[in-house]
Amino acid sequence: MTLPTLAFLGIGLMGKPMATRLAQAGYPVRAWNRTPAKAEALRSTGVQPCATPEEAVQGATIVISMLEAGPVVGQLIEAALPHLAPGTLWIDMSSTRQDEALAFHVLLRDAGCRFIDAPVSGGVQGAEAGQLAIMAGGDEHDYAGAAPVLRALGTPKRVGPAGSGQVAKLCNQLIVGATINIVAEALLLAEAAGADPAAVREAIRGGFAGSRVLEVHGQRMLDRNFVPGGQVKTQLKDQRNILAAAASAGVTLPVTALVTRQYETIEGDLPAADHAAALIALERLNPGKRLGSGEDQFRLISTSRTQ
Repeated sequence: MTLPTLAFLGIGLMGKPMATRLAQAGYPVRAWNRTPAKAEALRSTGVQPCATPEEAVQGATIVISMLEAGPVVGQLIEAALPHLAPGTLWIDMSSTRQDEALAFHVLLRDAGCRFIDAPVSGGVQGAEAGQLAIMAGGDEHDYAGAAPVLRALGTPKRVGPAGSGQVAKLCNQLIVGATINIVAEALLLAEAAGADPAAVREAIRGGFAGSRVLEVHGQRMLDRNFVPGGQVKTQLKDQRNILAAAASAGVTLPVTALVTRQYETIEGDLPAADHAAALIALERLNPGKRLGSGEDQFRLISTSRTQ
């Protein structure tokens, strides 16, 4: 069976491993990125780099966008529309607002194309391993056509009509953002009160407090490893989108509002740090209190040696 040709727009931290996995799964993938070198770097994996998004989408059956924010997605959709074949399925895997996803759906539908919003959770590690959680919103028939592609990236689940994927992603990020901050509080309290925070983490992993956040970000905090997987600026964008969705739905979310304010305190100087840097925001509220004695890591350190 001939697999459909895919256009992948956005080769960033997440887009790179996602496009690579699709090519490894046998899909013909045509990739575009605003910085051409990032798409070009995937050529060795079988991905065809393209100079423009218009070039990438021409002849593609399915277009996947993995971009920074809704306005950029909207601009690319409008630029690509004249070059899309009738019936083209656009899968937006970016984190955008629900109202933006609904607008994309209408724009593409009126042009004779189809749309699914399918944001993801799992970070760079999940993308590399093909273990992303994928929350999809769209027509059942359109989702059925997208599902085989999405399964090459992780575990997809349709959660409702267009726009619902973004709602599910916001619910996911609400829990992630709050839990990261709670884990930071627990580990800093353990350290300040005289317990071994690493041992405390081990002790509570098997109980009700156990979670993926405690596993991954708890260890990051102990190591003071803030090399970005997720980023503060991305988490903060999601926090603000959550509050916007809550306001639209007439719901007050006091914990989310507090978590948002915490991330805002490090937005200015640590925007690209991993969102586990919520620990640093907490330490700044507690002068003289610090988890561990290691240096903060914000970028990968090369292990190569000069001979």
